[in-house]
Amino acid sequence: MRNLLKCIFVSSLFLLPLTLMAQEEEEKQQGHTNENKFKQLHDLFATPNSYRTAAGAPGHEYYQNTADYQMNIVLDDKTQRLTGEATVTYTNNSPNELEYLWMQLDQNIREKGSPAKEKDGAGFSPVMPVENFTETYMGEEFDGGFKITSLTKDGQPLPHKINWTMMRIDMPQSLKPGESFTFDIEWNYLINNHVTNRARSGYEHFEEDGNNAYVIAQFFPRMAVYNDVEGWQNYQFWGNGEFALPFGNYDVKITVPEDHVMEATGELQNRKKVFTKDMMKRYDEAKKSFDKPVLIVTQEEAEAAEKAFATKTKTWEWKAEKVRDFGFATSRKFIYDAMNVKIGDKEVMAISLYPKEGNPLWEEWSTYAVASTLETYSDFTFQYPYHKAISVHAKNQGMEYPMICWNYGRPNKDGTYSDRVKYGMISVIIHEIGHNYFPMIVNSDERQWGWMDEGLNTFMQYLAEQEFGKKHPDALGGLDAYPSRRGEPSKIVDYMKGNQDYISPIMTNPEQVYQLGNNAYGKPATALNILRETVMGPELFDYAFKTFAQRWMFKHPTPEDFFRTMDDASAVDLDWYFRGWFYTTDYVDIGVKSVKEYLPTNTPTKKGKELLARYGITDPENDPRTAGAVYVVEVGSEDFDEAMLEKDPLENAPLLNEFIMDNFSAQEQVDLDVPKYFYEVTFNKPGGLVMPIIVEYAYEDGSTEKVTYPAQVWRKNDKEVSKAITSDKRIVNITVDPDIETADVDLSNNNWPAKEKESEFDEFKNKED
Repeated sequence: MRNLLKCIFVSSLFLLPLTLMAQEEEEKQQGHTNENKFKQLHDLFATPNSYRTAAGAPGHEYYQNTADYQMNIVLDDKTQRLTGEATVTYTNNSPNELEYLWMQLDQNIREKGSPAKEKDGAGFSPVMPVENFTETYMGEEFDGGFKITSLTKDGQPLPHKINWTMMRIDMPQSLKPGESFTFDIEWNYLINNHVTNRARSGYEHFEEDGNNAYVIAQFFPRMAVYNDVEGWQNYQFWGNGEFALPFGNYDVKITVPEDHVMEATGELQNRKKVFTKDMMKRYDEAKKSFDKPVLIVTQEEAEAAEKAFATKTKTWEWKAEKVRDFGFATSRKFIYDAMNVKIGDKEVMAISLYPKEGNPLWEEWSTYAVASTLETYSDFTFQYPYHKAISVHAKNQGMEYPMICWNYGRPNKDGTYSDRVKYGMISVIIHEIGHNYFPMIVNSDERQWGWMDEGLNTFMQYLAEQEFGKKHPDALGGLDAYPSRRGEPSKIVDYMKGNQDYISPIMTNPEQVYQLGNNAYGKPATALNILRETVMGPELFDYAFKTFAQRWMFKHPTPEDFFRTMDDASAVDLDWYFRGWFYTTDYVDIGVKSVKEYLPTNTPTKKGKELLARYGITDPENDPRTAGAVYVVEVGSEDFDEAMLEKDPLENAPLLNEFIMDNFSAQEQVDLDVPKYFYEVTFNKPGGLVMPIIVEYAYEDGSTEKVTYPAQVWRKNDKEVSKAITSDKRIVNITVDPDIETADVDLSNNNWPAKEKESEFDEFKNKED
């Protein structure tokens, strides 16, 4: 049937090169550079080398430096001051001599007079939470910066220069390849109230019982990354772009009030000293429980501890290997539960810490969310390598560190909660636990490329949320699927069709974007979801994505490493996709411009004659170049005869009938599928993004057919393309993107015949209903 159509349209195909030649003869056009949406990304990529290959993998000379820490930390609950001392060993595995070292002093973003407080130029916000307004405009400026009290090497002071959130250490001599440099540092700082003084780390004060709950990170001077891409990554910390950190081993002792309960990055070394006998017994029970959490500290016990206010202290000892950071949470208010999870050939403890203010919601769902996340992420990436994963309840928080994270989601005081609060809590736990994979293990540079941790992780969060809903249908409250906030194509449409003055490409530093949530989380997650479901298919995508994750476990990938790997492991040319979705602010808008019906004929049409005359063909029926051609006539045109509708296509084109009779056997003629209807459907693309054209054709008999034309259909015409359709049934309706899977920003042009647009009043009325 489709081969037959090619014969019918042969005259048009034959004349196309002549048309182009004629245009060249008529006028001389200016040259231009390659602006094709399918051009290779080579002009935007760095040249492959021995450190990073063209395939997106680490090269044979890939290296990364390490930083090991031995720390003693004291947290004073009365003054909310943290004091620390550390011995840091930095090892130079690079091929270069290093004249100096750089450390990150991220707490300096909270020092008095910090430039970060003046980085925005928006003036007064029309709406602010009362505590933020008071803190910002009425309270004394909080001074939470690091106070470096000592920096020495073998007892001798080390020259150094503090440049706001970065500190340069001037070594006595250059650090050669393969050598290590060990130094000692002492510091302290005031811990901020993270509720009134918004931050990723700090404490929440509970006025009713006088206690504090601490979630502590960025609490020590941390070594910066030195790598093959940019040397020292010493970009200042302005608040949005998060962290770039080397891997290392940690030996950390943390002293807190005796009645506190703590969890942290790493393996607890003195559990029997800091746990009670009851806690030890319950912890052992939890290691054997794979179906439900075991309470290690009950709510009753936590409420009793709230009243104690111990004056003595105890020290918790932690060791962690091959981690990029360290965080801990501590309070006498914490309830503690845990269960075991089988991940591949390992057992991993899923743990939750929360005050009574988090119940009953947290006791019901937190640890189940941790366990389910580990299972799903491990299936799509690699087996979780650590021995535990911890979710800590903290008001208005959502932040991640190796093995531990803090998450929001607080019920009302009477214990009731809405579905919005429940799903918000489950989703943030899935997201933050998922960050163990990106970027805690696949260790991207968050300071430069926010989407590489947030976008990849939000995409995985979507998959994990859907799996959680399948595993825990009782959490869905009658819904068919988990109500994911991000990941589905329709959820990003409002952003992508918004004011271009306030939209940035995904490939933008997080400090320079207007809408960080949409830019670094929502859009890349949606792009990857569409890439998986619509462009590549789950099988090819999942293999390539897992390849990337496993190639870059415990290493430092760049965006190019991701893009190259997805191509390399799938044999799908994705330059057009990554260029459009990640390097531009183009959006998807594909519609049906026109639908024309044609019939075959032997008689040259007026349009055909006009075209042929331009090349001196004045007698097309007898000219050897066009003799024997079959033409098509558009239904309704001046060449069209109503009588043609009553005839069979072969009757309208006797020459075609003769050709079939002469060239096909009797049986072949019986088997030949002669179409009754011939259509030319023209699709246009007001939006800038090239995408596959997904079309549903509906026929007069009630049947439908779904067809996908590859994105490459746009490669030679970025504005519109036409497809010739043959059918033995009449087409009555055409719908582009019928399942709304491409994030098309304007559905009003997606149908033929065009649907009547709702009036603003009807639209408002339907929303109200």
